[in-house]
Amino acid sequence: MVNSSELEALVNDSKPKHVAIIMDGNGRWAEQRGKIRVKGHHEGVKSVRQVVSSALTMGIESLTLFAFSSENWRRPEAEVSVLMKLFMTVLTREVKKLHKNQIRLKIIGDVSAFSPAIQAKITEAETLTRNNTKLILNIAANYGGQSDIANAAKQIAIAVKTGAVSIDEIDDKMLGQHIAMADQAAVDLMIRTGGDHRISNFLLWQLAYAELLFTDTLWPDFDSAAFEDAIFNFVNRERRFGGTGAQIRAILTKQQ
Repeated sequence: MVNSSELEALVNDSKPKHVAIIMDGNGRWAEQRGKIRVKGHHEGVKSVRQVVSSALTMGIESLTLFAFSSENWRRPEAEVSVLMKLFMTVLTREVKKLHKNQIRLKIIGDVSAFSPAIQAKITEAETLTRNNTKLILNIAANYGGQSDIANAAKQIAIAVKTGAVSIDEIDDKMLGQHIAMADQAAVDLMIRTGGDHRISNFLLWQLAYAELLFTDTLWPDFDSAAFEDAIFNFVNRERRFGGTGAQIRAILTKQQ
């Protein structure tokens, strides 16, 4: 039987370093309540705040949230417009809080499709928070996993063309070095809310060895307790320590 200090060391060693989330179910959450779909997106921001706070408390290194896929442009124009306004509002209002809490913000995806105003806000937010070290918050916006891999291949092709790299040098390690978030730990746990059991072109390369957790909970109902349960389940999948669930939960939610 391990003692309390040994148990804490084991749990902290086994908790995920990098968690990724597909935040699904905002529209359905609103429709179930007789509200317009965009109301669900506004409510979903509250869940983002709770999850980011919990990740910070638990000492997770990286949290990646799928905010807007490259396929989301196909949604009704009015909904896309609201999503863009919401993205702008969140970038404006939340970045100072992130900076105060030593959280670094990174946007992954093709931001060139966004308005100049949003691109400027992204640059401003990334610049302000770039030296923060307590948590990296990656927001996948206009992101697609297949495009991510294709762009990595293009970068290597350019290097081959210029003679910087030979074809014989190309391997999975080299390709991985050109994928988004190559400077961060690999994704350990991917959570999808909303009931669907697919990864929807999200982090195809980065999820190669990740544990996958699918929940029927709609994103606006996914709070800090639900996130902590997901981390608890991950730790239990990885190792069994002889400690109680209460002990492990207390360690996971201990203030850093």
